Amino acid sequence: MKDNNLDKIINELKNELGNTTLVAVSKTKSNDEILKVYHLGIRDFGENYVQELISKMDTLPQDIKWHMIGHLQTNKVKDIVKRNIYLIESVDSIRLVNEINKEAIKNNKIINILIEVNIAGDINKTGCSIEELDNLINYTKELTNINLLGLMAIAPQTEDSNIIRDSFHKMHDLKEQYQLQLLSIGMSNDYKIAITEGSDIVRIGTKIFGARNYNK
Repeated sequence: MKDNNLDKIINELKNELGNTTLVAVSKTKSNDEILKVYHLGIRDFGENYVQELISKMDTLPQDIKWHMIGHLQTNKVKDIVKRNIYLIESVDSIRLVNEINKEAIKNNKIINILIEVNIAGDINKTGCSIEELDNLINYTKELTNINLLGLMAIAPQTEDSNIIRDSFHKMHDLKEQYQLQLLSIGMSNDYKIAITEGSDIVRIGTKIFGARNYNK
């Protein structure tokens, strides 16, 4: 992340996104790198791994809105629910949503979630299938301490913008069909398509922070 370009990048994103919420995906990034983005007015940050998330939640400013965007194991749920998690975007099963609800009751909290949809039907990706979605939504709406706000998805891995657009369009249709508030689609390579297809949240990491060094 080049400091002299960061202000320009954030301002460009704000102008492009309008009312769409920018979540800065900060996995593998240091507290200092996150604070540089924070001081440019960004308050929503996304993390993929629970241990890294809770370390940052415990040490960075308390007004940050933390989004859990990676796969969440049931045995890790208690670690983030007892803290001030803002939104769990990656709920994909009845088993997981049950565990979140159980821990939310213990902590006297209402937890905001999105249901992650495997829109590409890729067996190597997380997310519930479109066929499972109706059952999961109806089940989740009956839970006492869960606030289902919407849906999340990752675009298929392809260079074909038409395939990406079709997937995002399907996700928007599902959001409307179930009368949900939020749709989280779009990342660094496809957020512009996501905006035109009605995304409410985009999750951008590389464009803001640069390439990740997983060996640090």
